[in-house]
Amino acid sequence: MDPWRISLSMHYVYFMFKGGPVPVLRIFDLEKALEFYVSFLGFSEVFRHQFGPNTPYYVGLANEGVSIHLSEHFGDATPGTHFRIEVDDVEALCSRLNAKQYRHSRPGFLDQEWGNREMTIGDPFGNRVTFWQGLPRANEK
Repeated sequence: MDPWRISLSMHYVYFMFKGGPVPVLRIFDLEKALEFYVSFLGFSEVFRHQFGPNTPYYVGLANEGVSIHLSEHFGDATPGTHFRIEVDDVEALCSRLNAKQYRHSRPGFLDQEWGNREMTIGDPFGNRVTFWQGLPRANEK
């Protein structure tokens, strides 16, 4: 039996996932967040919501099929979140980011013993994003 199918009185319900998970990151200053995620990392703003003047923002960003949400709302997320994004070429991304001369980060990358090349960058609010790619194993070369 298909593990993603549930029988409900002889009717079948299929669960069809659409897209990947979307992390919600806690932020404290929208302009600093946009400087980091849009200007530095290259995400685009998809939407911006406020319930009224002088209320917290909730913002959606996207870059090449990867979505993240940023929230100034208490309780939406915890500072210090760490999430990972798979990319084709960590070294090229690292070079592109360093060429921007972003004041608060000059990232580097490491080849990990478990077979990944990884670059981890912290945002201004204590959240971290790791960009990673799998490396060919010795017997795959």
